[in-house]
Formats: sequence, structure tokens, C-alpha cells
Amino acid sequence: MANDADPVLPAADIERGPMGGRRLYGGLGTAVGLALTVSAAMLLGRSWNACDVGVNNAANSGFLLWLFIPGLWAVLLLVWVAVGALLGNRPLLHALALAVTLLGVVWCVVSIFWEGAATPPCPSGVPHWWPSFIPAPGF
Repeated sequence: MANDADPVLPAADIERGPMGGRRLYGGLGTAVGLALTVSAAMLLGRSWNACDVGVNNAANSGFLLWLFIPGLWAVLLLVWVAVGALLGNRPLLHALALAVTLLGVVWCVVSIFWEGAATPPCPSGVPHWWPSFIPAPGF
């Protein structure tokens, strides 16, 4: 039993253990990263399909499933850990920085793979379902 005056572990960490917060943080990072990655892959897949971009749906989905999702998920997990290591224990700043950084990384990656080429189904290079008030991804 640890003493309440133990300078190494705060009282909250004594009760849940030194690894409790890290496991929760890691699990949350994994879930958020996977959700953002799958959402980005679905956005790219839908835009490619609507504008008839790429070789065919099987090749496009193979790329998204086997290369894009694992690669972006790994990048988002590294960003999650880096932001957590840099900001430490400041919850509000930490949450805001994570949201801005993760969404920025996803937007940049989608912009890299976004095909803004004019095709017959999409003369402007943007699918018809894309909202006009949001600029299309791309550099």
C-alpha cells in the first residue's frame, strides 16, 4: 500500500495503477485513428467512384484497403502519441490540439490522393454530392 504522501505517484494514479491511464489513452487513440482513417478511405472511394477515376473499383478498393488504411492509421497513431507527449497533462489544450492536428493530417492525406481531374461524370473535378461551401481537397 502506497503512502498518501508518496511524491512519485499522485493519489489518483495509485488507485487505478500507473498503466491505467495509458491503456485508456492508447485505446482511445486507436479507435479515433481507425474511425478517421476509415472515413477518409470511404470519402476517397466514393469520390473516385462518382468521378470514374482510377483503373477500376477493384483496384481502387484494393489500394484503399491494403495500403491507404494501414498507412494512414499508423500515421495518425504516431501523431496521437506525439501530441500526447508534447502537451502532457493539459486536458483542454490537449483535446483541442489533437482534434486540429488529426483533422489536418487527414485533410492533407485526402488532398494528396484526391483526383480533381475533370472527367465526363465530374466536369469540374468535384463529385456532384460534394457541398459547395466546403472547398474540395487538393493542393
